[in-house]
Amino acid sequence: MKVLLVGSGGREHSLAWAVSRSKRLTKLYCAPGNAGIATLAECLDIDALDISGLCEAITRLGIDFVIVGPEAPLVAGLADRVSDMGIPVFGPSAAAAALEGSKGFMKDILAKYGIPTAEYQRFDEPDAAKEYIRAKNKPLVVKADGLAAGKGVILSHSVTEAYAAVDQIMVEEAFGGAGAEIVIEEFLEGEEASFFALCDGTRAIPLAGAQDHKQVHDGDHGPNTGGMGAYSPASVLDPAMTERVMREIITPTVEAMAKEGRPYTGVLFAGLMIGQAGPKVIEFNCRFGDPECQPIMMRLKSDALEMLLAAAKGELDRIKLEWDPRPALCVVMAANGYPGHYMKETVIEGVEAADKLDGVQVFHAGTARNDAGQLIATGGRVLGVTAIQPTVGDAQKLAYRAVDLIRWPEGFCRRDIGWRAVGR
Repeated sequence: MKVLLVGSGGREHSLAWAVSRSKRLTKLYCAPGNAGIATLAECLDIDALDISGLCEAITRLGIDFVIVGPEAPLVAGLADRVSDMGIPVFGPSAAAAALEGSKGFMKDILAKYGIPTAEYQRFDEPDAAKEYIRAKNKPLVVKADGLAAGKGVILSHSVTEAYAAVDQIMVEEAFGGAGAEIVIEEFLEGEEASFFALCDGTRAIPLAGAQDHKQVHDGDHGPNTGGMGAYSPASVLDPAMTERVMREIITPTVEAMAKEGRPYTGVLFAGLMIGQAGPKVIEFNCRFGDPECQPIMMRLKSDALEMLLAAAKGELDRIKLEWDPRPALCVVMAANGYPGHYMKETVIEGVEAADKLDGVQVFHAGTARNDAGQLIATGGRVLGVTAIQPTVGDAQKLAYRAVDLIRWPEGFCRRDIGWRAVGR
């Protein structure tokens, strides 16, 4: 098969790495890709949101299957356009991708069908939001309704902090049009986990669980980011909890979306809070997590292309997934200053040495090559140094051993990825 992978991040590099090992693959293209993906695929200079340009390339290159990595083109309707061309595509329609594209829509679906989530209210103007905050007078979470690259969520421990969050999102427009509406919900206690399921419109099967680290600094301090590291499996998602999440959350959501006339295909990523009352949905995403995808792909033993194609074609009943039981752990290396202002085009050395370690794979996120052929950083999150070992502690040690081989003075990472699992 000729396959087009859309995207340019660490998630897409790990998907390209997994798909490239399939016996069914004839040729892999990626648009726009990055320096790491370029070693596995022919990269096309087409932006992930250039839907017309992507469709033209699909026709010109005779693409047989399209895999959409990031959420923005899915919300914009790329999967719909590809489906209209008669080509199978991995990723939900725009109508189904609204589960991520609008937090308010997602919360309304959960409430309508009795799927466990936090108590919430929606607001389209700041004064009413502040009245609600004053009446609640307890820790709350303030969220921009639309897509905000994983950063439109503000935890507020006091009325004053929640007011400031409303102003930041709605008045200062820190997240642009994504903050025209907001959702305010109760602050849930427990342990966060990322749960992934493959869906084909009528069925869902569980993938692996993972645990992400959102805060920028060690000990879960500092502002939220797109993710500073992750490991899989997540011990909090044991077989009993996995079965419960499928029964109480994933299957009812897939059935609900079908009833709403928005059948869901692709991967459904549930961000969960697991507390004393059981699992509750914090958010849904319509794509693989980044960086969770990296350790999950490291652990996948089944043919990734077959797996994604089965979901796209409504044939999940014909596949059985096989996993490496060993844990994998990903450490994100980011540019100094991230998630705020950061420098670009700084030179990175030593990635090849890290990649040569047995059990290590360095996935590229924001990278390119300059005119001299040097590897340079082009984004905030730049590398995902991923290791697989018999224990999570061993995977952590190996990942940081690989990190220490990379010479990049303008970059940093958290040094405690996997701390919960190692502590256990």
